[in-house]
Amino acid sequence: MTYDVIVIGLGGMGSAAAYRLAQRGKRVLGLEKFTPAHARGSSHGGSRITRQAYIEDPAYVPLMLRAHEMWDQIEHDSGEHVFHRVGGLVVGPQDSGAITGSRASVEQFGLKHELLDASQIRARFPALHPLDDEVGLYEPGAGFVVPETSVAAHLKLAERAGAELHFEEPVTHWEPGKVTTPLATYEAGHVVVCPGPWAPELLARLGVPFEIERQVQYYFTPAESLAGYPIYIWDRADGTMFYGFPEHDGAVKVAFHTGGEICTPETIDRTVHAHEVEAITNAVASPMPTVAGTFQRAATCMYTNTADRHFVIARDEGVTVACGFSGHGFKFAPVVGEILADLTIDGATRHPIALFDPARLRGGA
Repeated sequence: MTYDVIVIGLGGMGSAAAYRLAQRGKRVLGLEKFTPAHARGSSHGGSRITRQAYIEDPAYVPLMLRAHEMWDQIEHDSGEHVFHRVGGLVVGPQDSGAITGSRASVEQFGLKHELLDASQIRARFPALHPLDDEVGLYEPGAGFVVPETSVAAHLKLAERAGAELHFEEPVTHWEPGKVTTPLATYEAGHVVVCPGPWAPELLARLGVPFEIERQVQYYFTPAESLAGYPIYIWDRADGTMFYGFPEHDGAVKVAFHTGGEICTPETIDRTVHAHEVEAITNAVASPMPTVAGTFQRAATCMYTNTADRHFVIARDEGVTVACGFSGHGFKFAPVVGEILADLTIDGATRHPIALFDPARLRGGA
């Protein structure tokens, strides 16, 4: 049972890595603790925002441009509808982090966008009620991807390319060249680790502190239709930041971006409580009064945060890792898969990933 590469974790990043490695002719074994496209980690919930006007740092934009190309290719090759281009709107005061960050990205890379004042936002999107001093940056190429469909599509393509995928087979121990599960010990020339919120457990040797944050996604039947609306990120002057989606699969989804409880995959509270539903309902009541019409359901997920909220992607002898996506990584899944294949096979990648060097988080070691 010897392989060229073993991929640990087959969620958003691991499924993409397994596909790209198998596509390049490598004998790949993928190992997943749960069933395909499961809802126990961070790759579920029906929708994930994708945008090129990148708030967090303009350094992400080249990767996002490539990811959008690759989402189209994944759809073509798999026959699955993954990427919904509905446009995207970032709203906040002129000096808010969301607006200044988005403007820095669009201006540096010449991305197509529009700047809207409050009256223009209200005229174009009547369900949105910005304050007079709030502005919007509209990006027509933004939208959302469906995480479960993405994972399923990557897994389908990985198997089609020859990857061997094992589900409900958790890893109990791994080291360079060898991975052990309750069923067997496997050997490989290289190991790729995409652990999601299991990073503290599986990547303790990396020496990087990760913090697992519980987040809740809320689904409502709106009081009026939001069909045809863009995805949105709203950065309010009081420090509240929430984001949401137009109607998809019979509901609109809205969620806070920060402020979740610290947990582990074993201790996370998967019950969503009444006071939490009340909090999100109150947060959107003024800026989007018709969104939280009738509560349908809610689901928990987990962010795997680094101290600076930037990713960790790195290669060492016989091991490549991708983790710490800090609540904004899923949109990059196809290009992260390509990067992991580059690093594993060639030892380097043409993509700009210096920002993701784990040395920054462990004293330069």
